[in-house]
Amino acid sequence: MTNAVPGVNADAPGQSALGRFVAKFAVLKDAIPELWIVFAIKFVSIAAYQLTNITIVLWLQSDLGYNDKQSLYMVSAWSIMMSVVTLMVGSLTDTLGMRRTLYLGTVVCIFGRILMTVTTIKWLALWGGLMPLAVGEALGGPVLVAAARRYSNTRQRSMSFSMIYVMMNVGFLIAAWLFDLMRKGLGEYGHLDVLGLHISTYRTIFLTSLVLEVIMLPLIYLLREGAEATDEGLKLVPLKPKPSDRNFVHSIGLTVSEASRGTIRLFFTLWQQVGFYRLLAFLVLIAFIKLIYKQMDYVYPVFGVRELGPGAPIGMLWGMNSLFIIVMVPIIGALTQRFSAYSMVILGCLLSAASIFIMAMPPAWFAPLAHGILGNVIGHGFLGLKGEVHPYYVMIALFVFVLSIGESFYSPRVYEYAAAIAPTGQEASYGALSYVPLLLAKLLIGLFSGKSLMKYCPETGPRHSQTLWLIVALLSLVAPVGLIALRRYIRVQEAGRSD
Repeated sequence: MTNAVPGVNADAPGQSALGRFVAKFAVLKDAIPELWIVFAIKFVSIAAYQLTNITIVLWLQSDLGYNDKQSLYMVSAWSIMMSVVTLMVGSLTDTLGMRRTLYLGTVVCIFGRILMTVTTIKWLALWGGLMPLAVGEALGGPVLVAAARRYSNTRQRSMSFSMIYVMMNVGFLIAAWLFDLMRKGLGEYGHLDVLGLHISTYRTIFLTSLVLEVIMLPLIYLLREGAEATDEGLKLVPLKPKPSDRNFVHSIGLTVSEASRGTIRLFFTLWQQVGFYRLLAFLVLIAFIKLIYKQMDYVYPVFGVRELGPGAPIGMLWGMNSLFIIVMVPIIGALTQRFSAYSMVILGCLLSAASIFIMAMPPAWFAPLAHGILGNVIGHGFLGLKGEVHPYYVMIALFVFVLSIGESFYSPRVYEYAAAIAPTGQEASYGALSYVPLLLAKLLIGLFSGKSLMKYCPETGPRHSQTLWLIVALLSLVAPVGLIALRRYIRVQEAGRSD
């Protein structure tokens, strides 16, 4: 007798490979409406977030007058604040419920984006706009992951998380397209007159992200409070009664306090476990690869405008990463299932680190490619450029392609390895530590990238941008070299894997 899940006929005898592939998606046909709403919210929220994310440094410099070093420090602090708040969202969600937490995060984001759009008063734009936005963004992300689990049954769960990943990358892609579209339409340093306001190009991009954020409100409204998908069907769970002596603000304050104490207790417990040190060393090394992505979010847009000129379609060049990832991750995942997560992370990190060395090479080396078929396909075909194609367009495309292959190997496996190290019953605690690489990468990007940008890719004067990328390339090598050198100390035996 088999253990097949009822209703899933993906492995039916005689069924073609295409039929089995389609059947995996067919499990969602009976999903409750809330699951599809979560997919829509994920797409809209990621598009709004990424539009803001890739514009922040340009806005800090052009609209608020900060230099490279100052703007990178600020965006690093903003990102770190977002990561710290993310760690406490679980407890807040338990208190308020998913729907209310999403409402709270969305309203905070709307408030922050309004101020970032309408004002250039520094203290108001930063402390009334940018920093509250970090809190609002942090409230949304983890809640949607939890919602995907609650609104899917056992058969649908794996595909639901895959769809969340797809929606995230589609959101990134749309954000890249909108980023280029508005910079091209208004001009890099142009403006839009709306409702009596004279809004710069970068603040118009924030306005677009604000519109996307507002769209989330009716979507959240459609989520039924207490809805939950089970293998038996839809279940409506009544909300837990709240103490009558607590108002909304008091509940949030108590939750933050309890979450902070719980996080501290958790870390004291983890420090006493050998597996924690292994995982921590592993994640610190991964941070040096994640540094590449922070470079692309916060340094690359400034580099692109300075080297390729105002209005250059640098957004879609980086957006190619999302296109590649959507296609490559399921294919590479299926082909490498029998290999250990640790081995695949090493391979992925090697490819990712190697990719950025392409950007550290002299552009003149790529001139023949830029003036040939590849340059024509990328520049004239994909990006719609007129005239001669700058070698950097080909370099960036090749770099993003190799980076995407590396990411497809290592990124899904980082979370798998964290689960492999975790003692039974502490998988969630160890999984939460998977945010550590991004947190450290944000800290690193703020410490040195501002200085490097000012020195090697200044707004005026001679540039040596290859050195700007070489620094990141050399730092990224710490990850694969460290994973190989410390293999005997960090690696654990993974169940079902012999390599």
